[in-house]
Amino acid sequence: MSPLLEINQLETTLHTSSKSIIAVDGLSLKIFKGETLALVGESGCGKSMTALSIMRLLPDVGEITAGSIKLADEDLLLLPEVNMRRLRGKQIGMIFQEPMLSLNPVMTVAEQIGETLQRHFNLRGKAAQQRIIELLDQVGIPDAANRMLEYPFQFSGGMKQRVMIAIALAGEPKLLIADEPTTALDVTIQAQVLDLMRSLQKHKEMSVLLITHDLGVVAEMAHRVAVMYAGEIIETTSRDTFFNHPAHPYSQKLFDSIPGKNKRNNKLAVIKGNVPPLSQTFIGCRFAERCEHAWQHCHQTIPTWHQLPNQHYVRCHLFNSDKKTKVTNLKEEVTATQQIPVPTSTPNNNQLLHVSNLKVYFPIRKGLIRRVVGQVKAVDGVSLTIAAGKTLAIVVESGCGKTTVGKSILQLIQPIAGSVCFDGLELTELERKQLRKKRADLQIIFQDPYASLNPKMRIIDIIKEGIDALSVNNPSIAASHNEKTIDSLLQQVGLHTEAKWSYPHEFSGGQRQRIAIARALAVNPKLLICDEPTSALDVSVQAQILNLLTSLQNKLGLAYLFITHNLSVVEFIADDVAVMYLGRIVEQGPVDTILNSPKHPYTQALLSAVPNIDQKNKPDVIHLTGDLPSPAAPPSGCHFHTRCPHVMPICHDRYPEVSIFDTTHTVHCHLYSQILPVE
Repeated sequence: MSPLLEINQLETTLHTSSKSIIAVDGLSLKIFKGETLALVGESGCGKSMTALSIMRLLPDVGEITAGSIKLADEDLLLLPEVNMRRLRGKQIGMIFQEPMLSLNPVMTVAEQIGETLQRHFNLRGKAAQQRIIELLDQVGIPDAANRMLEYPFQFSGGMKQRVMIAIALAGEPKLLIADEPTTALDVTIQAQVLDLMRSLQKHKEMSVLLITHDLGVVAEMAHRVAVMYAGEIIETTSRDTFFNHPAHPYSQKLFDSIPGKNKRNNKLAVIKGNVPPLSQTFIGCRFAERCEHAWQHCHQTIPTWHQLPNQHYVRCHLFNSDKKTKVTNLKEEVTATQQIPVPTSTPNNNQLLHVSNLKVYFPIRKGLIRRVVGQVKAVDGVSLTIAAGKTLAIVVESGCGKTTVGKSILQLIQPIAGSVCFDGLELTELERKQLRKKRADLQIIFQDPYASLNPKMRIIDIIKEGIDALSVNNPSIAASHNEKTIDSLLQQVGLHTEAKWSYPHEFSGGQRQRIAIARALAVNPKLLICDEPTSALDVSVQAQILNLLTSLQNKLGLAYLFITHNLSVVEFIADDVAVMYLGRIVEQGPVDTILNSPKHPYTQALLSAVPNIDQKNKPDVIHLTGDLPSPAAPPSGCHFHTRCPHVMPICHDRYPEVSIFDTTHTVHCHLYSQILPVE
């Protein structure tokens, strides 16, 4: 059977002002009809540039300098641009990574889908409207006839991604390129998007090129897998073979970097260093500098392809005929390096933070005089406790108030009610000057380190800024900090001391997050609020950050409030878990209890939706109907009743009281309440 897409020795070069960057170097792959090929690897390896090369949508500095790209035996590189315009959207559709940047903010959803229908099918008027409604219904957008007249900003992140899918499918393409289609989406929305792609692929017999660094998504979606590193493919095989017998050391390190409960109290395997710059001339294996099994030959000779059983191909010197013994022992050696026990901290049950009935409402203003017409109940009665040296993870969907909780604890947002007692001191009652004295004890690591670091300041000034701001009321902070201390901080978070003279844009995402951590540590805090600190990071960089946070907690006795929707991270780092829905905590308890025996239907749905590389033992996904309600108009009774598969009449009328399963595990749900429905 001939492939639908065949790429042969593709080379894509970016001609910058200083040097040429070979972003894709000699890439070859095939995708057959109805098949999903997953292209995996770290950021900077050339995955997205491969997709843009197929679409011939390279930036102005980009050029395809060699190779061929054939779609149904037609070489796309030989076509004039006018012919490519006929193919884009019609034969090849693409879902871009960031829908908000890809959707036109001043055009309605109908207008944006209508462009494709008019271009490729000459559909206009009522016929086009009917087709748009069909497409939006197909991708699961409710009330399509009305919502198609709305603008992108009126849709949630998951809904915007569905609109992107509808646009990509409008031309009924033979090949769909999905570039990180679920990155940073909540697990429930991610499950819906993946289910949608699977069902549409089966119905339309589409081929899919799935670009992702999430191995759980790969396990659920892919038929075959290609691993990309530094501009070239280094391993390709079937999904089952890849997950059971990854061959290349880089592939194995990706697996070893994945957090989980089985790796608690152990350091995650880390791929040292970074992806090498693609502007250099490679004379050996591109992974050699980061490989634990490299020897002199790896640095001097480019590896060739080796075929293993089951159509498994790998580019690595370890599989040379004279290295059979080394190959046999490779997996055992790599596994052994993982088992590095992390010293556990001494049990400490001292209550450091106690939050009780915290509420944060934002006024909704309308009209010329900005009259208050309602309130957004972002945080609506949250209570939680964190002991010194422990980690509490808050798990939620986007829009449930998780970031607002963190900021209100820090008093960056003033709560309208409730108590925040930190180290025996009530923060909500402190005057501004008194609160400044306590700021050093509570610090925050924001989700986007690039947005939270001043791009015009060097790293040394960024770190000093916090010290100078807090030393006015805490002279001891300034007295104990100097340039040597900043050097020590940078080393503590795994950066070279020379980094202090650089600017944020000169660092990778993981390095910028380390700088943000160093800035927070500079004032010797007792509590760190970590707001999605590993969101959208590569799994290898995520492992570095998690190892760092665990090490700092054990060494310094830090307490963490860890806000995330990544449940594998929760399994690895958390001691306790609080599950939050629409401004309220619905279930809370020890991490093992919550993850192994969840009681609330929302918690059960979250856990079932997590992509899992172990497909044999994965539970059936519990599909939640509808969207997250607006916190400006939360449902009456139990806020979850509009999406709950176990809803009862009482759920519509009364918010459930707390049900206590033991001294540490509580849940708000009528399924476990003694209150009976009213007849």
